[in-house]
Formats: sequence, structure tokens, C-alpha cells
Amino acid sequence: MTDTVSRPTYKAFTERAPDVYAGLSALTKAVDASGLDKGLTELVKLRASQINGCAFCLKFHLGVARKAGVPQDKLDLLAAWRDAPLFSARERAALAYAEELTKLQAEAASDAAWAALHQEFSEDEAVFLTVTIASINAWNRIGIALRFAPPA
Repeated sequence: MTDTVSRPTYKAFTERAPDVYAGLSALTKAVDASGLDKGLTELVKLRASQINGCAFCLKFHLGVARKAGVPQDKLDLLAAWRDAPLFSARERAALAYAEELTKLQAEAASDAAWAALHQEFSEDEAVFLTVTIASINAWNRIGIALRFAPPA
């Protein structure tokens, strides 16, 4: 059975809910202004989008990651990052934390994950990484619910 009810496009969403769009965009701008590495935040956004199955966000953030200089090898192996030796300890800590916050199991955001994160990130960086993960999960849920088509 196919969905016959029309849903807003990405453009229509931004026009119908401009304050929501501005608020979510402000989160991204705040993280970018924090100095946290753009390539790292894009890897985290991509991993969360893989887990959530958001085609729109995957396509969008692949483009941003490429512009940020993330090597194609990392993009190709992101889904299997635990088995790929090319990810740094810092990236591994961020990706593990992103997976915990995205999956939100009962043990999510465990003390162990937080401690591992703090081996690689300052307190401020950990806060902005948390905002990055929360905001991409919000975008994933909006994009999936409204069935945004991946950008051309």
C-alpha cells in the first residue's frame, strides 16, 4: 500500500515552519562557531543519518563532508568504522558517542561513553558534539516523517 497523502517538500517545510528551520540552523551555526572540526561533525551527522535511515540527510551531509575535506575512504567505510583502521581515536570516540545518543537504549549516554569521549574532547567540545548529535537526530526525524526527497 502506497502513501497517497501529500507531504511537504523540504522547501515547503522551510516556508511553513521558518522559525523551526531557523532554530535548527542556529544549532549548526553555533557548533560551527565553536571551532569543532567540520569534518568530524559531518562524520557524526552521517553516522546518525545512516542509523536512522534518512536518505535526505545522508545525501546532503555527504556533500558537506566532501566540501569539508573528509576523505572518500572514510565516507565509504563509515558504516563499518569499528573495523576500519583509518578512523582516529578522536573520531572513534565521537562516532561511538553518536551511536549511543542516536539509538537511545536504556544504557545510552553511559558513563563509560562519556569518559571515553573526554579522553579525546574538552568539556566544551563534548557539549557541542552533543548538540550536533541532537540536531541531526531532529533533522532525521523531520526528514523521514515528511519524506523529504534527497537533494539533487
